[in-house]
Amino acid sequence: MSNTRNTQESQSSQKSQNSQNSRQPTDNTVDDRPSPMEVLRQARGQLEELTGMTAESVSSFEQTEHGWALEVEVLELERVPDTMSLMASYQVELDGNGQLTGYRRVRRYERGRSDPRRSGGH
Repeated sequence: MSNTRNTQESQSSQKSQNSQNSRQPTDNTVDDRPSPMEVLRQARGQLEELTGMTAESVSSFEQTEHGWALEVEVLELERVPDTMSLMASYQVELDGNGQLTGYRRVRRYERGRSDPRRSGGH
């Protein structure tokens, strides 16, 4: 009988704690979407998992109508010296919850090379 009473007290205590926790405000009470930093971390992690390549940096990041759009710089082929390593820029799209919905490589380049100057936006 005492085990039943202890179990009931324990369940009652858990229910009380759960109701208190549900009333406590959270950082995302109005909007359950992830923060920009969470989106960046998720995008890099998901892209690395899918491609098997190291995401080194995010060169552009913007919120879109459907979620997020990023351009992520990835190490595709490590070479010696490091300035000769082959890099790539990937365009990454995520939904409003930070889940990757698509990606594509938009350019490849050697780490030590800068982009040529473009005139007229082309």
